[in-house]
Amino acid sequence: MKMEFEKIQEISALNILYDVYGELLPEKQREMFRLYYEDNYSLAEVGQELGMSRQGVHEAVKRAGAKLEGYEKKLGLAKKFGAMEEALQQAAETIDIIFQQSAEGQLCPEELDKALAQMREEIKTALDGLDSI
Repeated sequence: MKMEFEKIQEISALNILYDVYGELLPEKQREMFRLYYEDNYSLAEVGQELGMSRQGVHEAVKRAGAKLEGYEKKLGLAKKFGAMEEALQQAAETIDIIFQQSAEGQLCPEELDKALAQMREEIKTALDGLDSI
């Protein structure tokens, strides 16, 4: 069970890297990667689709994954986008809380100021992530 979970995490991570850096791969490698990881073709099916051996597809997909990981190691864009997404999600949750508490009459002006300041900091965190891209 643990191996299966780790494999799912690995595939998920590669798909995120493909979303960020996939256009940097050569067209044929990109197509193999997409068929194998996104469309869930077997290596043999990808090979049949593209007129290659199963082993050839395996090596190309493996190289594509290594390239994607190399791009992330050098550029770190997927990590930065993830951090920005998290900061913006926190800001959105803060906004929801403010609206709910305001509608229920639970916020005095000082509490509203504090909540808005917190939201401003969460948004600044996300924007700081954009500056480093």
